[in-house]
Amino acid sequence: MRRSRRALVLATATAVIALPAAVGCSAVSKALDCVQTADAIASSVDDLGRAVSNATDNPAQADQALNDIDTNLSSLKNKTDNADLSKAVDNLNKAVGNVRSAIKNGDSTPDISPVKDAAKEVGKVCTP
Repeated sequence: MRRSRRALVLATATAVIALPAAVGCSAVSKALDCVQTADAIASSVDDLGRAVSNATDNPAQADQALNDIDTNLSSLKNKTDNADLSKAVDNLNKAVGNVRSAIKNGDSTPDISPVKDAAKEVGKVCTP
């Protein structure tokens, strides 16, 4: 009986010690995912800038860059429960939607500065 009690105490202590480590790893993993996705978003925003400046030559390029940003934002939104990050992602989604609408309505050189600003905010929130 004493031996099983000791084993139970040891198992409980091990679990208590391991729990913060597991939670810590999860937080680190989420932060790394956030940084990687923010980096991918920044690359897509750069692509969007180049695409908009060359819109008359290749209008589909801007659409592809917007699609890439949308994909990265969906991935990021699904991985977070951080209110600040959710707000930054929502702002970037809105900015991307505005650029997409402008292009759809015939604007060959839409203002992408709100997209850049919102992407910077995502990057700031993701930076540990």
